[in-house]
Amino acid sequence: MALRSMTGYARAEGAFDPGGPSRRWTWSWELRSVNARGLDVRCRVPDGAERLEVAARKAIAARIARGAVSARLALAGGGGAQAPRIDRAFLREALALRDELAAEGIAFPPLRLDALLTVRGAVEPGAPAPPDAEEGRALDAAALAGLERALDGLTATREEEGARLRRALDGHLDALDTLLRRAVEAADGQAETLRARLRAQIAELLDAAPPPSEERLAQELALLAAKADTREETERLAAHLAACRGLLAGGGAVGRRLDFLCQELNREANTVCSKSAGLPLTALGLDIKAEIERFREQVQNVE
Repeated sequence: MALRSMTGYARAEGAFDPGGPSRRWTWSWELRSVNARGLDVRCRVPDGAERLEVAARKAIAARIARGAVSARLALAGGGGAQAPRIDRAFLREALALRDELAAEGIAFPPLRLDALLTVRGAVEPGAPAPPDAEEGRALDAAALAGLERALDGLTATREEEGARLRRALDGHLDALDTLLRRAVEAADGQAETLRARLRAQIAELLDAAPPPSEERLAQELALLAAKADTREETERLAAHLAACRGLLAGGGAVGRRLDFLCQELNREANTVCSKSAGLPLTALGLDIKAEIERFREQVQNVE
């Protein structure tokens, strides 16, 4: 399965003709999707077509696992339309406001009815005459079949964006692999630094009055060695990077799992930095953290 982005767009349109051009319906679906923590579907359908909203939501949820999806259905036709709806309350309020302002001495050009009717929302065009029961069922089936075509297009654009994401994510993983190898080499090379530090601390312990016991000295040496050993962290980093590559190769809705692995990668990188005995390893640890953050930013776009 291909890797998918949460960003995409698609449009599908068609017509339904139950019996002659005078009763012909046209429909169109417009789908947009952007990033989201989960699946958030927002569906807009024309007045009188609310019955399609539940079916549309189910169809979208069956095809998309994650993202904020906006679906808009437009219907036109049907062999005649209902009369336009005029917002008479708006017109009354506008005229009352004119009279109120005029009483306060505020002069302005006269309000013309034709100008008021051009205000957005003052007049709503008449909706198509609703189909009868049989035609309604056939129209619903045609519109929902069109929604499936639109979802095919949306999936295709999300997969195209996913392919670009995959290349970017693979590049970040390659960079992390390189940084991790350098960090392992730096950790191996800090042995001399650790020995010098241990000698200084042992000398300080031996000069103490009274001097520590051999058991206490052995405990201190073991503690210092454990604090400086980063092998466990670098091995876990390598394992997490391999897991990320496996998820990317498998594709599908892997964004949440990749996000979790980013948290684990960052946790191990923090521990490497805290165990560093010298500036070279600390600098590499910070570079690893920065590259993990760049990887995580791209992961936020994955379904």
